[in-house]
Amino acid sequence: MFLSRQNASHAQYGDPPPPYEETKSSSPINPRNWGKRVRIGVAAAVIIIIAVVVGVVVGIRHPNAYPNYSKLNYALLDTYSGTDFFDNFDYFTGYDPTGGFVRYVDAQGSQILNLTYATSSTAILRVDTSETNAITGRKSVRITSKKRYSRGLFVFDIVNTPYGCSTWPALWLTDPPNWPTNGEIGVVEAVNGATTGNLMALHTSKGCKMGQKREETGKIISKDCYSGTNTNTGCGVQGPQDTYGQALNANGGGVYAMEWRSEGIRMWFFPRSNIPSDITEGVSPDPSSWGTALADFPNTNCDIGSHFRNQSIIANIDLCGDWAGNAAVYTADGCPGLCTDFVTNNAAAFETAFWQWNGWQVYIPT
Repeated sequence: MFLSRQNASHAQYGDPPPPYEETKSSSPINPRNWGKRVRIGVAAAVIIIIAVVVGVVVGIRHPNAYPNYSKLNYALLDTYSGTDFFDNFDYFTGYDPTGGFVRYVDAQGSQILNLTYATSSTAILRVDTSETNAITGRKSVRITSKKRYSRGLFVFDIVNTPYGCSTWPALWLTDPPNWPTNGEIGVVEAVNGATTGNLMALHTSKGCKMGQKREETGKIISKDCYSGTNTNTGCGVQGPQDTYGQALNANGGGVYAMEWRSEGIRMWFFPRSNIPSDITEGVSPDPSSWGTALADFPNTNCDIGSHFRNQSIIANIDLCGDWAGNAAVYTADGCPGLCTDFVTNNAAAFETAFWQWNGWQVYIPT
């Protein structure tokens, strides 16, 4: 349309239209007159502008890539303590589902063997040390809370953690019949001599990763939480040496606190000498005042609500099994012979294999 109108104006005055070549502009803003360097520079500038625009758009869509762990007000829901501590649990019985060389006993058998007992101030769960020739596996205990949870603040006051060659103790939350669909939250776990500290980890179905920004003091071990990756390593964070085993026990134990909310899952460890007053008072603990967590699993690339739900609290002491009994791990930890032989023939070695808790509390946001 513009060329037609231009030609018509020339015809009006009787002049022929100029040849097309004469209509080309010699202005430096005309791309036809740009040199190679100019064109490259302009192209680079366009790419930069596009990248900035995309970044702004993404930023608008996700203004807080790292979740906002704003303060929540917590109220006490459940307390596990006192002489009825173990009345709140079901006892898993039989052989271990993870290949451990252990026989889990029921509540009655546990009481007869004195493997679980509680007083007004403490609860103990331990491995049997009476059988001198445990050829089918040593007796132990695995308890599962009757109550299930899908969020909350969990406080575990631990006096003693089990350790010793072949031991695989753990304190965690999961939904056993629906694993890994409903997820698993490993709060306290270690094997054998447990000289490297506590391992905290999540285990999930596909689609939960921790490769983004995290605010934690622990050492990242792995980032993919999917149970089918690396033989169910999960996404793990290692605590320092004094967060488990002999080092922790020698200091009088301490408190593990795990906050489970839609923004993410975080865990703190406080040695006995440095437990926050809002935990000891047991009224309304405030994680926002506790400083950087030991382990941080934000919801950035993991929908917490869809991966974690309907979980019981579980505590046990396994022997050998997929982790502690792994030949490379067992040997590297300085343990002698075969793991199963050690379990069979060394009853006295399990004197250090016991949990002791002052109590557990579960809080929910109000």
